[in-house]
Amino acid sequence: MRCEDAGVRVTAKVDYAVRAVVELAASAPAAVKGDELASRQGIPFKFLENILAELRRAGMLQSQRGADGGYWLTVPATEISVADIVRAVEGPLADVRRTPPEDLDYPGAAQTLQRVWLAVRASLRDVLEVVTVADIVSGRLPPSVEDLLDQPGAWARREVRPPSLGTR
Repeated sequence: MRCEDAGVRVTAKVDYAVRAVVELAASAPAAVKGDELASRQGIPFKFLENILAELRRAGMLQSQRGADGGYWLTVPATEISVADIVRAVEGPLADVRRTPPEDLDYPGAAQTLQRVWLAVRASLRDVLEVVTVADIVSGRLPPSVEDLLDQPGAWARREVRPPSLGTR
């Protein structure tokens, strides 16, 4: 995920990592080969290999080579949040130009912008730290997340709109 001046974006890397971990959780306790994971989720295998290596380094999964090999989770799905996966493959949830929001210092009229970025990070945490891989596999999200989905406009994309120009 990236939080930049232009907005928050979920990268393909994050999307693929979450999907791979969810697929492993759904297959537990069986090991799943990397190419099978890639096929099940429609993820480019070479890209997925690098992601799986990062998740392995983060301690979320293990692997074994060979005919009986594959990947499996080392942590219960109930203990892996989406935020854990994001941090494993991308780093912090909401840096601004690779700087933590608490380390920003804006001059003049933009001084309060730091607090906006801090609030963005807190908002992301309110969702990504409470949704676990087990929630996704079960199809049941925490009530606080379901409440967000029930808000008017939650399912509508907003386009850039010019500021309203009053008549002179």
